[in-house]
Amino acid sequence: MNKQDTLPKLKDFFDRNIPLPEPALIRLFEAMELVKLPSKHSITQPGEICTIEAYILKGIARTYFINEQGDEVTVHFAKEDWWIGDVASFTLQRPSLLHIETLEETYMLTISYERKEQLYAEYPIFERIFRLMIQRTHAFLMNRLVSVLSESADKRYQYFLDRYPDVPQRVPQHYIASYLGISPEFLSKIRSKKAKLRS
Repeated sequence: MNKQDTLPKLKDFFDRNIPLPEPALIRLFEAMELVKLPSKHSITQPGEICTIEAYILKGIARTYFINEQGDEVTVHFAKEDWWIGDVASFTLQRPSLLHIETLEETYMLTISYERKEQLYAEYPIFERIFRLMIQRTHAFLMNRLVSVLSESADKRYQYFLDRYPDVPQRVPQHYIASYLGISPEFLSKIRSKKAKLRS
């Protein structure tokens, strides 16, 4: 994958979400680095400061933490046309509480904290754009929290399928179960029930 060939994808993302003037888009693109990572590559670990934010061009990654029982709890999946990073760690430059890892070979455009701060100084519009992106992420996470606390597992799984229709074919089932807050066995029952209803 050639970096220059990825500019249209980045432009399309902003055109569809938060329009960005072309000079600012080009400056952002110049500040980003094209990175290829293998599957199961650790991007951030607890205790480390998250050093990048990344726009995924190809592949998939997940964010998770390990609870007191030693179980992995998946917080977020990010795939093509999504951004990933620990917003709190990156923005505040404090140690992360989360693991972020790739689940497939992944190509991403990354930006460092220092380069992002330079962009803020050069183009004030970036302050607004990235603030809006953070607000949207916060709204999504709040909706997910409410869903986990108030909705049935069946409804949570359907919401997951609506948001991530191709992910069940790309990641292990136990990661999806941990995202939904249920056991892999219970997820199997839900999937079997849905399959019967379709047949």
